[in-house]
Amino acid sequence: MILSLFRKNTDTAPVYAVYNAIVAQSRQPVFYAEWGVPDTVTGRFDMISLHMALLFRRLRSDDRKVKEFSQAVFDLFFKDMDRSLREMGVGDLSIAKRIQKMGNQFFGLLAAVNAAMDSLNMQALDDVLSRNVYAEVDNPPVRKLSEYMVAQSDLLGGQSIEAIMAGNVTMELNA
Repeated sequence: MILSLFRKNTDTAPVYAVYNAIVAQSRQPVFYAEWGVPDTVTGRFDMISLHMALLFRRLRSDDRKVKEFSQAVFDLFFKDMDRSLREMGVGDLSIAKRIQKMGNQFFGLLAAVNAAMDSLNMQALDDVLSRNVYAEVDNPPVRKLSEYMVAQSDLLGGQSIEAIMAGNVTMELNA
């Protein structure tokens, strides 16, 4: 706890701008009203996680500054999840366990999305989304969300890392 007083503050305006853009995009009503994503705490976490995964795919780099920026966005993501759990009344004693579980889920999703998208395998991406987003949904439009993910990855790929790290990231509903 005391060491956090000496740690460099990574909560910069660009980090907040990028994270807020991800959250805003993940809250688009079409995901829940038309594409069958459960409009629940878990469903919303899944959508933020998917958009975070897309961002981290774009920011994959060995560059130290890019890694630091990615880490700062990740830290803000889980700081926000911690805050949200507390607002929902989750007790202090179980917060750490829940955050750890959410982190494990996120890293599993990130690895699975990367593997599917790196191999350009739409069926594998459909399977990832079916397991992670639509596990409780009968006959969801999985391919629609898969196509959206690919379109967003392409859109992010056309944006410079420098622009993103300056807080300028664009996502759209064009799938």
